Amino acid sequence: MRAADDFVEWANGILEKLEDSEAEVQTSLPEKRIRKHKRQPGELAQDEPIANADTDYKINIHNVILDTVIESFHSRYAENAVLCSDVSCMDPRNFPEIREKGLPGTAMKELSKCLLQFDERASLETLQAELISLAQHWERLKQSLMENYNIRGAASNDEAGEGSEVPNESVEFVNRSCSTCKNCPICCYLLLSQYNLLTDAYHIIGLGYKFLLTLSITQVACERTFSTLKLVKSRLRTSLSQDNLEAFLLMATEKEILMELDKDDIIDKMAESSELLRRLLVY
Repeated sequence: MRAADDFVEWANGILEKLEDSEAEVQTSLPEKRIRKHKRQPGELAQDEPIANADTDYKINIHNVILDTVIESFHSRYAENAVLCSDVSCMDPRNFPEIREKGLPGTAMKELSKCLLQFDERASLETLQAELISLAQHWERLKQSLMENYNIRGAASNDEAGEGSEVPNESVEFVNRSCSTCKNCPICCYLLLSQYNLLTDAYHIIGLGYKFLLTLSITQVACERTFSTLKLVKSRLRTSLSQDNLEAFLLMATEKEILMELDKDDIIDKMAESSELLRRLLVY
């Protein structure tokens, strides 16, 4: 309630400075008259209504919203709590604790299971050893990190033009320049890539950072990823001619041959078919 009182005081101070303004923020909640219902003989007693407006707001509104938010976070992230704990160890802000106390024996276990499908060398021992080594050398390595970097993403409303909606078939992707904080997973991955440490010295932990940075953490990121996938599927569906249909049937029956093909070659081939797919698939 103290924060609400401070806001009301600040807002009223701003409104007083405005000319020809009679607006005012109320300093207290309005008191409502309590209705009393007549009870018949033998009727079960009900809870007495709350007379104080502040207490009623706290119990019936504030606490209900807070419980809903907590339950939403719990239901959304409880299933992946162990994985979230593993990726939190890769945050440079936790490196000082790793240097002092090391890693628990079970740390990075869930992340190792996820990475084994991409590289059979991503064992728990290798992942822990590379992370501890990176944490020990991070303070020295980050001194030579670049001052800014470019990220690629969908154009915002301001960049696309005010009042204009970008059609699904013409989504624009732009490069933005961001300054490095030298204290986040993006900076870690950029440093490993800048000094070519992803190939040998920190190959497995570099794969872990790739996995972390491609996770759709927020709902907006999930929707953006789904929208991009929907564009690709829509384009494939509209171009499903007889030749393409035969190709898809062949892919369904000859899965062993399909698995031997290089995924990058397939992506490059699809990107050559149109300008839209080139912007979506080729960086």
